[in-house]
Amino acid sequence: MHRRKEQIAMGVDISGWIECRRSFLREGETTPWQPAIRLGFLFHDRSYDAFGCLFGVRNYANFRPVAEERGLPEDVSPAVREEYERWGEGVFGAGWITWAEIKAIDWEEPAELPDARIHRYRRAEDGSLIYEGKAAWDRDFAQAVDHSLIEGIFGTRTWPEGQEWEINGKVYRSVRLRRKDARPSWEVTFAVMEALARNYGDDGVRMIVWFSW
Repeated sequence: MHRRKEQIAMGVDISGWIECRRSFLREGETTPWQPAIRLGFLFHDRSYDAFGCLFGVRNYANFRPVAEERGLPEDVSPAVREEYERWGEGVFGAGWITWAEIKAIDWEEPAELPDARIHRYRRAEDGSLIYEGKAAWDRDFAQAVDHSLIEGIFGTRTWPEGQEWEINGKVYRSVRLRRKDARPSWEVTFAVMEALARNYGDDGVRMIVWFSW
């Protein structure tokens, strides 16, 4: 259990590839999947909202994952499989999703519960709120609501949507995200997948991912 808590407290990063395959005129005939571009060239964020929205990893935002726990596809290209296996036991959460599935996502869909990480704002001179970030590590908030920092880090507690606290000049609010809030981190990746789909079709382009501590 102690080891599990250490892992949860560690940061998680994503790796993977975009793969393509071409369909032929004869129904059901395709070429093997081929690696097109390494995900690391396209996705540079450690965005847990992005991870959770698609793959259910670090899903503190409580999205309904689109492609959770699928594992590495059986027909993954040999080069991608070889790279994945080189990571050894340090990886988890392998999965995949096609461009066709991504295109079908309703980006207005709300998360199933409010974000487990309270959103922190500062109040501008005109009274408006300026978003600063999520308050998982915020000691002032934890002390004010009798909420341990461990609970904040692990995302084990949620509050009613819209509940708000003002503490030491900061405003803390429980917010329910929509899928579109997690999309910005994916935009470059999606743009490349969309471009490739013009040649290979929506079902002929997919993202292969895995995660590491």
